[in-house]
Amino acid sequence: MNPPEAIVFDLGKVLVDFDYGIAARRIAANSKVPLPEVRARIEHSPLLARYETGRIDSEQFYEEVKNGTGFDGTFEEFSRLFADIFWPIDPMVRLHDSLRRRNLPTFIFSNTNDLAVTHIGRNFPFFSLFTDYILSYEHGAMKPDAALYEVVEATTGQQGDHILYLDDRPENIEAGRERGWRVILQETPEKTLAAMRKLDLT
Repeated sequence: MNPPEAIVFDLGKVLVDFDYGIAARRIAANSKVPLPEVRARIEHSPLLARYETGRIDSEQFYEEVKNGTGFDGTFEEFSRLFADIFWPIDPMVRLHDSLRRRNLPTFIFSNTNDLAVTHIGRNFPFFSLFTDYILSYEHGAMKPDAALYEVVEATTGQQGDHILYLDDRPENIEAGRERGWRVILQETPEKTLAAMRKLDLT
């Protein structure tokens, strides 16, 4: 089988790990409601979904969290507390570096938001080294919505098994598989690297 023409990486839990609990604890320490209520507002919530599909911007997201929790910090303080929750998954970062050195086009395909991307861009140099980026908040849709997968195909200029897609969420992987993409479900970095070796990509 020929090598893929585009290698598409999810971001969270594939290249960087994260814990919204970190943000919730920090924000709750400066709020008027208990930690579980803060966490419910910022993790897997309708509010976060609105933010990550671009229906509200960062300042509107801040205002809604502030109004809902009584958070008494500034927007700048909130931005730091909310976004500084990531750390690199080093084996996957090294994998990307090896693919880049082979001149293989690589792409980020992520359900994410502006505060997270700005923070990651500032703090993780590898993030700037991808060919291009397909980010949910810039396109008004989130995985596994087919509309966002169409953006990937338009951005990469590829379809079907010319695309190799890595993601940690089974429903997102299945949406790619249904389009004929080659897919790897990331359960652990070790399993992903083993799958890439079978494709002669490590």
